[in-house]
Amino acid sequence: MTTTETPTNLERLAALDPVFAQMVGATAKYVRAVPELTDREKAFLSVTADVCQASLGLAFRAHVQAGLAAGVSTADIRALLRFVSYDCGYHAATAGIERIAELEEELGIARPEAEALAPELLSTGPDAAPSPLPEPTRARLTELDPHFTGFFDLQSRMRTGHGPGTLSERERGLVSLSVDVHYQTLADTFRAHVGRARRGGAAPEDVRAALRFVAQYGVTRAWHAWEALNPILAES
Repeated sequence: MTTTETPTNLERLAALDPVFAQMVGATAKYVRAVPELTDREKAFLSVTADVCQASLGLAFRAHVQAGLAAGVSTADIRALLRFVSYDCGYHAATAGIERIAELEEELGIARPEAEALAPELLSTGPDAAPSPLPEPTRARLTELDPHFTGFFDLQSRMRTGHGPGTLSERERGLVSLSVDVHYQTLADTFRAHVGRARRGGAAPEDVRAALRFVAQYGVTRAWHAWEALNPILAES
């Protein structure tokens, strides 16, 4: 009697290029040892990197499966994709939603149900819920363009939920600042997202840990991010 076992994602990669698989394995081992981040946060940061960089093949599968092994549900991944969509772009997040749906079917995971957003969160008219944006931020955006402010208001309203399956403030901050690293938006938005992570309870060393972890997704981008981050943390 013969038995067959499903190859791991690293074994799949080794079948394509064994030396490259060695490099990936050593890199992942080093960065995953960062102690300040939870396994859930590491999964979120990895999936965010995949979506921002349109890496939805073996890497995305590996990161989702690592999250599942750590207790991160596909409902959590979907909540993450909804959250990052306004930073990475809805077109990029759409590809992530398509891919997670494919993996759910492939892995035999039931598609999770989600409560629909209330009409006042989707409205941009007089019946819209109040904007959760801080007034100084809204004022700065309005100086740029009032329509753009309305867009930000809408995006912020749609992400105000904190029910089951949503991200904590700390997780939102760490994920958002990682998006800045991928796109090299390392000025005002990076500063704001570092502040969000800090308000959510992340210590300076936790923020540094996020950047240490994200270095695996582009070392030169991480280098530039360090040059921006250290002065911000020095101020606080």
